[in-house]
Order: sequence, then structure tokens, then C-alpha cells
Amino acid sequence: MSEEKKTYYINVGTGEITKSSTDSAWNFRIEATDDEITMLREYFDQNYSTEWQNFWRAHVPFLEYHHDKQNDAYDETMVKIYQMIYDLGDQEARNHIESMGILEGES
Repeated sequence: MSEEKKTYYINVGTGEITKSSTDSAWNFRIEATDDEITMLREYFDQNYSTEWQNFWRAHVPFLEYHHDKQNDAYDETMVKIYQMIYDLGDQEARNHIESMGILEGES
């Protein structure tokens, strides 16, 4: 028996996932199972943690962005987030992500 998919609204900037389209601003609409939403929340949580590490690392003046492992981890997790939104999203979400050019293998 497959899990039922529900509609969720995602705000990538804040990491917010909601079932209401009117509670707050949102970027993407997706259809996801509870397990998929749990995974997406974990990705957002990982990036929230990495953002704090980056905040403290920003006070190290000699470390460049492209040599910082926390930035790499943040970027990799953002690609995972956008890939999930692309896979679960409506056509408008897929079109927008394609226009960003963030995912490999897009044409």
C-alpha cells in the first residue's frame, strides 16, 4: 500500500513547509508523502545548522568561500532540496527550477 500524497507549499528561503497556501509566502507547490516531507525537513534542518557554522566561520577573514567545507555542504544540500522539489513539484515548480539551471542534466 503506497502512502497518500498531500499538497504542501514550500518557502525555500525560510525553510518553511506548510499545508496552507495562505498562511505565508511560498515559492513552490509539491505533492509529497509524509516520508518525503520528513526527508525535505531534514535537508532544511541540515542547512539551518550549516548556516550557523557559516556565520561563525564568516569571522575568519582568510578563508575563501570556495575553500570552506561548510559552504560545500550547504550548496550540496540546496541541490538536494531543489531536486526533491523538482521531482515532487507541479509543472510551474519544475519550470522555475529548470530556469534556475541548478540541477545537473537539465536541458
